[in-house]
Amino acid sequence: MFNQFEDFQKLGKENVDVAVKSFGATTKSVQALATETADYSKKAFEHSSAVFEKLAGAKTVDKALEIQTAYVKEAYEGFVAYSSKVGELVTTIAKDSVKPYETIITKATAAAK
Repeated sequence: MFNQFEDFQKLGKENVDVAVKSFGATTKSVQALATETADYSKKAFEHSSAVFEKLAGAKTVDKALEIQTAYVKEAYEGFVAYSSKVGELVTTIAKDSVKPYETIITKATAAAK
């Protein structure tokens, strides 16, 4: 009976270690995601401000439309690039969060056979 208790304690410790590793990986990835989002927001704001200044100085409607068209194109391209990075980061978060549990799943699968 005492051996069963030790086995149970060992299993509990392993599970806690796995959870801590998973949490650490998730935290690191979420920080990277937050940094990327803050950088994108800052760049988008700065770009919008610069375009507003250009629009304020436009002498003709044609020039204003040209400035606005260029802005929309650049903003779209920036958003697509940001979305791709966010998608990669979210995928990394999922993979890194699950990776520590693979050992437990492998052990459980082997024990079930």
